[in-house]
Formats: sequence, C-alpha cells, structure tokens
Amino acid sequence: MQDVDTDLFQLKNICKSKITDLAIEELKTLYQAKNNSLIISNAMTVGLSFLTDRNIFLNQNVFHLDFDDTKVNKKFLLWYFNLHLRPIFEILFTSKYLSKDELGRIKIHDIEKSIQDEISSQIEPIEQNIKELKVKIKEPQEVINRVFAREFNFSLEQFETLKTIKVFDLDISNFGNNKDLRNSVKFHRQAGQFVLDELKSKTSKKIKDFILEPIVLGKGISPAQYDDDNGEYYYLSMATIKNWKFEKDNSRLVTDKFATDNQNKIVQNDDILLARSGEGTIGKVAIIDDEELQGIFADFTMRIRLKDYNCLFAYYYFRTNYFQYLVEINKKGLGNNTNIFPSQIQEFPLLDVLLEEQERIVDEIKMELDAQEKIKEEIKKECNSIDKIIGNAIKNS
Repeated sequence: MQDVDTDLFQLKNICKSKITDLAIEELKTLYQAKNNSLIISNAMTVGLSFLTDRNIFLNQNVFHLDFDDTKVNKKFLLWYFNLHLRPIFEILFTSKYLSKDELGRIKIHDIEKSIQDEISSQIEPIEQNIKELKVKIKEPQEVINRVFAREFNFSLEQFETLKTIKVFDLDISNFGNNKDLRNSVKFHRQAGQFVLDELKSKTSKKIKDFILEPIVLGKGISPAQYDDDNGEYYYLSMATIKNWKFEKDNSRLVTDKFATDNQNKIVQNDDILLARSGEGTIGKVAIIDDEELQGIFADFTMRIRLKDYNCLFAYYYFRTNYFQYLVEINKKGLGNNTNIFPSQIQEFPLLDVLLEEQERIVDEIKMELDAQEKIKEEIKKECNSIDKIIGNAIKNS
C-alpha cells in the first residue's frame, strides 16, 4: 500500500515493489488484478482503497472486490470506502486484520446506480484539479537539496551516478582510512568518498567546532515511567521525529519523578535531535521550535546544541542527501539493528558560512516549503468538497 497515492486513491506513477517474469512463472498462485479493479487493504492500513490503472499482482494484505459494473459505480465506491468507511475501520480494526467474512458482512448505503454515476461525474473534474495541483508539489527533500546544490555547487547528478556503482577495486591500504578498520563494502563506496571530498572542498570545519556542549544520547524509559494522565514532560522518541519534526500527537508523557531525575536530558528551543538507530529512521532530524515545550529525549536519539550558528540552517543541511549519505556509510550493525554515535556525528563536515548567508538560505527554503504547504491545503479543500458530495448522497439515501 506504500505505492498508493492517498490523495487520489490510485497507484503512483512509479511503484517501489516490482517482481521478475521468473517470479511470475514460478509462483503460479500469484493473483493478478486487471486494470480498473477496486482493491481494499485488509492489514495495517485497513480500509484504504484504490482503483488500478494497470494490471498488477496482489499480495496477501489486500482484497480485490469484484463488483458488477451494471449495479455499482467503482469511482463512487472508491471515495465512499475511503471517506466514509475507512474512518470506521480505523476505529474497529486498529492493529488487526480484516477478514473476508468481516468485509462481506459490512452493509453499505443503498444508493441507486444512476445517482452513483451522477456523483462520479461531479467528482471527476475535482480529481483533475487535484492532479494539476499535485504536479506542482515538490518534496521538501528536493527543495532543500536544490538550494544547497546551487549555493555550494554540489554535484548531485554525479553523486547519484556514483551511487549506482556496485563493483569497484580497492587497495588494502584503503581499509586503514576507516577509523574502525572496517572493510565492508558500504564503508568504502565511491559515492561516500565523493560526498566527503565535496564537503571538505567547501569547509574545513566539523560539527564539533560549533557545538555548545558535547553531543549526548538521551534517556531510556520503562513502561512504568509513563504518565499520560498527569505528566508534564513529553518523551521524544525516534517515532516522534520520524517525519522530520517533533509530533506531539505521537508522543507520550512521563512521570514527574522521571522528569526530575533527568533534567540533563531535557530539550530547549533550537536543539536538534538526530535519530541514531533503526533502518528508515536513522539519521532523521527534528528541530525544537517551541519555547514552551517540556520534553526529555530518548536514548535512541542524540541532542545537538550549536553556538554561533543558525540552527535552522544546520537542520536543513542535516536533511540534505549529502549529510544523510554520510550517516548511511558510517552507521554500524546489521539489518534493522544499525547505529551511529555522537563520536561519529561530531566529526562530520559542517558548512562554514557567514550567519547572514545562512539566514538568507534559510529564508529561501522556508518560503519554498511554505508554498508547498499552501498547495497541499488547496488539495485538502478539494478532497473536502468530494467528502461533502459523498456525505450528501449518504444523507439523502
């Protein structure tokens, strides 16, 4: 379901998961859904539905709903399921699987096919508006990378080309260049050396040259130390910063005693938290931008406090592909159990530019990101108008 566009409820242009012709031949049990099939998720994202615009193979976490096109309009059902039924599924099937029997017993409003067709015709131009708006959207990572590449002459295309190189030669002496004498391939990738050389050509400074105090790891917690009813301090874990910002709604509160005992692990405004473990999250950062926030950061994150440096500029720099790749080639461990430590992070290059220049770059990035948020708000308004159309149909049924 990661391949589903959750604004239009259709497959993204490029899907991450693909299989070979050999797999199709060997796995005779693979189920293929044809173009214009209505699919509904039965696990994790229970109730999330989409219409196919191509032939696809399905895994066990989705159902293909084979409706009679003479009796229902699939476009109408697509939005009906996502806007009306899915919120109910999210309440009833949290962390649970939806079975075929359970899905089959669900009653839907009896709305005449002609009315469904009329509603579908009303929805289609709104969908087109959403598509046109989505074309304008640029991912924050793309915006940040583009600005930094222009300002500091980063060769992003060459970097991406080098990342595709899987086979290369090394002298034994090269292994001595790694402080831990690591000889795994990832520690010596050409793309990694390229990034390091590029950054060193722009600056001789490291993160440790700008820290106000040593970078430290946070504090671990036990279940008994949470107090969601009476606590005043939030616990800032990896999960709360996985989307590049601290998400209070995903955070729990801790006991007063835990907070009192760990005042050396509190966060302040302009602190930067970096996730130091977990595939998919390691290296991600969040900046604390709330002066009233009371929080203690977790042991699988580290706190970076800078001096004489624009912290928002550092935050954006940490989000660039260059910095994130430094994390990639320096993290240690196997599988999902990878880690990176303050002693490594502090040695990473940090761009040394005038504060006025940092502020100018920050202002440009913020302006572009704000523009993207406005587009997203417009998309949300369009989706709400579809929701209203569906709601009226249900009310009048």
